[in-house]
Amino acid sequence: MRPYLTTRRGFLFSADCRDVIANIRPESVDCIFADPPFNLGKDYKNGFSDQVSEARYYEWCREWIFECCRILKPGGAFFLYALPELAVRFAGFMNERLTFRHWIALSMKGSYPRGRKLYPAHYALLYYTRGNAKTFNKLRLPVPTCRHCAGELKDYGGHRDKLNPAGLNLSDFWEDTSPNRHRKFKVRPGVNELKLVIPERAILLSTDPGDVVFDPFGGGGSTFQAAEKHERHWIGAEIFDCHHIAQRLEEFFPFSLGHAPDIIPASLFLKYEDHQNHLLRRRTREDLQAGVG
Repeated sequence: MRPYLTTRRGFLFSADCRDVIANIRPESVDCIFADPPFNLGKDYKNGFSDQVSEARYYEWCREWIFECCRILKPGGAFFLYALPELAVRFAGFMNERLTFRHWIALSMKGSYPRGRKLYPAHYALLYYTRGNAKTFNKLRLPVPTCRHCAGELKDYGGHRDKLNPAGLNLSDFWEDTSPNRHRKFKVRPGVNELKLVIPERAILLSTDPGDVVFDPFGGGGSTFQAAEKHERHWIGAEIFDCHHIAQRLEEFFPFSLGHAPDIIPASLFLKYEDHQNHLLRRRTREDLQAGVG
């Protein structure tokens, strides 16, 4: 187990998530956030084949989901982002090992036609825990306002004055989660990505500073950015796009990237190679732009 990069709080491995999970100690992770490929033939601009047989896809998903359950601490949280038609299958796997808490509906704005089906206006974020939740932080959101006039969108039945000054209680319907479609907000050109708010909110809801977060499909690196920002330790796996994640971390946390994490690797990994002389040097922007590991 040799990481592609480290920060003061995390480890990123350029490897299949199943190989990474296999080397993580049982019951060592406080929170898992997973946004897997959906097997829709999507072009991720990196050579990944997102089109296999349905049977093979679900068998693969069952494998990594069960392995994630193994590394989750008692009371730890597992969030899985998916299309509703996939989420109903994934929930069956998770029900075998974990305790259901919420099906969080995430608003997906758009208007493309779907033939003889309703337009899919939400994605699912499954929220499970291993037994009773050990951490549940109550979050509040600002009262929604119009982006044009700045006026509040609802009158709250005439009881606006009764609302908590800190904001609205977080519910299981999130309306501020449409994908980053504009290229200026994307880490990977031409690929839709989750907004930072999705993994960030999951992490804030279910963990405390110093807890460990694992993301088996690093993608654009939003989970790792959220973990670094809020002082959580993290472990990540990504086969194809580690250089994009490195660029993201260099942009937001230049003084953290390349340092040895302040958590003992032996507490997390069964095997770990510490190559500090080579790995923990400061990475230059030229290295990152060239995708050098």
